[in-house]
Amino acid sequence: MSNSIKKRTALICGVSGQDGSYLAQLLLQKGYTVFGTSRDAQGSSFTNLKKLGVEGQVSYISMVPEDFRSVLVALRKSNPDEIYYLAGQSSVGLSFEQPAETIQSITLGTLNILEGCRMIETADKTIKIYHAGSGECFGDTKGEPANEKTPFYPMSPYAVAKSSAYWLVNNYRDAYGLFACTGILFNHESPLRPERFVTQKIIRAVKRIAEGSKEQLKLGRLDIARDWGWAPEYVEAMWLMLQQDQPEDFVIATGTTITLEEFVKTAFEQANLNWKDFVVQDAALFRPTDLEIGRADPNKANQALAWKASTQGVEVVKEMYQSIS
Repeated sequence: MSNSIKKRTALICGVSGQDGSYLAQLLLQKGYTVFGTSRDAQGSSFTNLKKLGVEGQVSYISMVPEDFRSVLVALRKSNPDEIYYLAGQSSVGLSFEQPAETIQSITLGTLNILEGCRMIETADKTIKIYHAGSGECFGDTKGEPANEKTPFYPMSPYAVAKSSAYWLVNNYRDAYGLFACTGILFNHESPLRPERFVTQKIIRAVKRIAEGSKEQLKLGRLDIARDWGWAPEYVEAMWLMLQQDQPEDFVIATGTTITLEEFVKTAFEQANLNWKDFVVQDAALFRPTDLEIGRADPNKANQALAWKASTQGVEVVKEMYQSIS
């Protein structure tokens, strides 16, 4: 698809996160005017955007997703052609500790964006809405690859919230004709991941150990398996979804699944170390419920969007390790 498009305006809700920062960089490269929201735009450091060298190119708006008036003000200030709703609590593990905050920020935030667009959309302007869904919504498919027709069986407060938001998007699309769609993204990583995510926790620990640290790396279950992709590639899929003639939902994933043990082993191999010498399983890190295998079928996106993940499986681990300074 050509990059030479007419000047458009995008509003990225949650611009300071991993995906929001890479998406801002991508859209700026494509000539967009980019607005980004944060709960406190004046007080936020926007560290990820600074790392990508685009901090000064984004116009910032303070927005609290759970507050409808706040959302409406952000929509009117930015007057966007495209909205990317990436805001909300993003950690599965943390959602067990903060279920109410997780469900409110994701579900109510999505509802407010949809309702706000329904109110301000006019006959001569269509606002296209992207909602960040999650492969966690499928739960444990017993190793079967999940596609767009696979039923949801959420196994965490985070997955419950994402499932609810998915159905809200579908409802507003069907009931009010909004151009609204969900990208059902499986795990995707990058150097911008916070260390509360296990993948970044592993990479950072390996780096420190390779530099002489005597620490042990404490992890929960090592037998879980996930489809891990590379975040900078996934934001391209988000953009492509809003360039279609009709709004549709897509599973975005690599189609390759590895275990956490393979992830850990590969990370330590980058430092020429044996992971078994440094890793300790800690039962306190086990989640109340956890899906064993996350497996995806991204064939629809491969065909309809002409999008395919280039970085898969252990290559994601190597990229993360090499990208950490």
